[in-house]
Amino acid sequence: MAADDISTQPAPLVLVNGNPSVLNDERTPLLGNQNGNGTSAEESPLANNDDEQTLIVDEVKGFKLWLILFTCWIGVFLGAIDSTIIATLSAPISSEFRSLSLLSWLATAYFISNAACQSISGRLTDIFGRGPGLVFSNVFFAAGNLICGLAHNQNAMIFGRVVAGIGGGGLMSISTFVGTDLIPLRNRGVIQGMGNICYGAGAMLGGIFGGLVNDNSAWGWRLAFLVQVPLVVVSAFLVAYLVRIPPKVSGKSYLARIDFTGVFSLITFLVLLLLGLNAGGNLVPWIHPLPLTTLPLSLVAFAAFILWESRAQQPIIPVRLLLDRTVFTACMTNLLGTMINMMALFYVPLYMQSRGSSSTDSGVVILFAPIGLSICSIGSGLVMKKTGRYGTKFLVALDSTCYALFLQINTFILALGITAVSLQVASVVILTTLHKDSPEWHLMVAFLLLGSGQGGMLTITLLACLAAVDHSHQAVVTSATYAFRSVGGTVGITIASAIYQNVLKSELWGRFGDFPGAAEEISRIRDDLDELKHLPNGWYDGVLASFMEAFRSVWLTMLVLVLLELVCVSLMRQHKLHSTLSRNERE
Repeated sequence: MAADDISTQPAPLVLVNGNPSVLNDERTPLLGNQNGNGTSAEESPLANNDDEQTLIVDEVKGFKLWLILFTCWIGVFLGAIDSTIIATLSAPISSEFRSLSLLSWLATAYFISNAACQSISGRLTDIFGRGPGLVFSNVFFAAGNLICGLAHNQNAMIFGRVVAGIGGGGLMSISTFVGTDLIPLRNRGVIQGMGNICYGAGAMLGGIFGGLVNDNSAWGWRLAFLVQVPLVVVSAFLVAYLVRIPPKVSGKSYLARIDFTGVFSLITFLVLLLLGLNAGGNLVPWIHPLPLTTLPLSLVAFAAFILWESRAQQPIIPVRLLLDRTVFTACMTNLLGTMINMMALFYVPLYMQSRGSSSTDSGVVILFAPIGLSICSIGSGLVMKKTGRYGTKFLVALDSTCYALFLQINTFILALGITAVSLQVASVVILTTLHKDSPEWHLMVAFLLLGSGQGGMLTITLLACLAAVDHSHQAVVTSATYAFRSVGGTVGITIASAIYQNVLKSELWGRFGDFPGAAEEISRIRDDLDELKHLPNGWYDGVLASFMEAFRSVWLTMLVLVLLELVCVSLMRQHKLHSTLSRNERE
């Protein structure tokens, strides 16, 4: 490129207190400003100002943009596979190491480290950059899978899952940040929808992939982990070369800008909370010292985090952002929606198997969820791109013989968000009608609606959060939504498990408590569905009715939660979806 061409290139934009400005570089005089008044280097905003400044990159288009996105989506796809691959591999892994206690830890270890990493990745990549963050995540993800593939004892296996979870969490969240950095909000929904498809495809194929590799390879389950390593290494090299998004600029050193107290308190809160919720009722009884200790301590850590972050100069997640109505209600919508989704994913297959369906039949029914997710993720993005809105005002007309009254409802937004959550409401309503003889197509429709609502909701609430905050807070508010999702998934499973077990126990004792050997038989029924095939004479109908009552209690709980979700999403305000990265176009 000729020197004259270089001189005509615009200097990079920077956001200072939310306003676009021009950052000094080789083409911008360091001495002198627009008014011609000289300033010394010591007076430069970057030299003495502790406030960070956000660089806005030139919008990337065409082949290069898609190459960057697909490189990021490789990690999203593999991270989703790794989150569900353990569903079919946990049994053979536990059998090889002769440790049934390993069964639950394989999923729990990955899930907890994944959630902890996602929640802090926004702030850390603001400081160090998206590219280095993705390289770090790819390296940890590859290392974790390599450790798992070569593990010779259960401790090494759990450690490998923790390391892979750290990397997987970063791959998921940072890929979202990259899309937001490179694509204006008005076009962002379509891209996020495609990212959701990659995640949904990976999550859907994880269990199938693990089972096929385990059953058809001499290496068994180990190959399922090892085969991911080369792909992740290639992804690491590609993002190192392609992702060149500058971090925030500050006069402080990197370490001085890290809120170590906030990082420690947030990770402590998430680890203790998720550990306690996952362990209670699964690994150990609820009255065991593990949940009795971790859950109260998690509340202490959460209180410490909120107190510290409200006063920190550069917080890991600015808690004041949650005071914004749109951000708070969008995050709560994520929490409630994820609770409902996880409850359905865990308990609908259990419902089917209690009626005698196979695991394969359950898998076929669940496949309808990612189909709906794919359609509505892209569909909602296209609508937002076309209209520039995720909400719209509507007019209510009240006529009478004497006058016509027109009420414009501004606080209740009838739009994509409500439409998406309404699909989830319809799905849960179908579940509440289930009984022991319900046809499977009812479940297929329910999962199609559930996935459709979930896909639309995730895309819409993310765009709402991004539009509600300044450009400089996009990454940290995205991290907040991921944290709400992680907590919601675990809390949902925990609530469903408690309700299911208590109702089932009560129903079984109410029907068979006076029968000989009832205590032992009821205990076996609650622990193993296969016991339904070996019940004493006269027990089957009553046991199946007890199961149906337990499942109905779960469905009704989901109905309450999804109605609360509908209230939350309806309270989001409409914010402008800008067509430029600098957000300075005219309304």
